[in-house]
Amino acid sequence: MIAVPTTPVREPQQDRSRATRQRLLEASVQAMAELGWSGTTVAVVAERAGVSRGAAQHHFPTREDLVTGLIEYMTEVRAAEIETAAAGLRSGPRRTEQVLVVLVGLYRGPLFRAALHVWTAAAVDESLRAQVRPLEAALGRTAHGMAVELLRVDEQTPGARETVQATLDLARGLGLGELLHDDTARRARVLRQWAATLDTVLPPSS
Repeated sequence: MIAVPTTPVREPQQDRSRATRQRLLEASVQAMAELGWSGTTVAVVAERAGVSRGAAQHHFPTREDLVTGLIEYMTEVRAAEIETAAAGLRSGPRRTEQVLVVLVGLYRGPLFRAALHVWTAAAVDESLRAQVRPLEAALGRTAHGMAVELLRVDEQTPGARETVQATLDLARGLGLGELLHDDTARRARVLRQWAATLDTVLPPSS
C-alpha cells in the first residue's frame, strides 16, 4: 500500500497573530513584575515570549504601546478571574467576607506588581501619565462594577457608592502591605471586621 503524503494543516495567519500577541502580553506581565519599568523593553518581552523582535514590534512598536496593551490585558484577565471566583461564592453569613477575599485578589500577585510599576513610572513621566490615566480609570470602573455586583449593593442608597470605593481602597492598601512581608494574619482580621461593617451599612440590591 502506497502511503499518501499528507499536507500539514497550517494555522491561519490571524490565529497565529493572536497567539503571538497573547504570548507577548503574558511575557510583559512577568517582565514588568520582575524587572520594573526600566527593565521591561519590547526586546526583553520578545525574548521572554520566544518571538522575534520584529514580530513583537509588529504588535507593539513602542514600549508605550506595549503598556497600553498590558493594562487592557490586565483588565480582561482580572474580569475573567473575578467571574470564575464569583461562580464559587456561597450564600450564607460569611459571603461578604468571601467577596472581600476575592476583591483583595485584584491587588495581589504578578498582575498587581506589574501595574504598580507602571503607575510609579507614570507618576514622574507626564506623557506616560497622560496615556495611563484613562486606562487606569477604565480599570477602576471595572473593579468598582465587579464589587457592586459581588456585594449585591444597591447604589441608589446614599453613601453606598462611596462605601464600595472605600472597600476597593482598603483592598489596594492590603495588597500594598503584602508586597514587603507576609500580612496574612492581619489581613484576615481586617477583612472579617470590614465584612461585618458592610453587612451592617450596605443594604442589598432588590
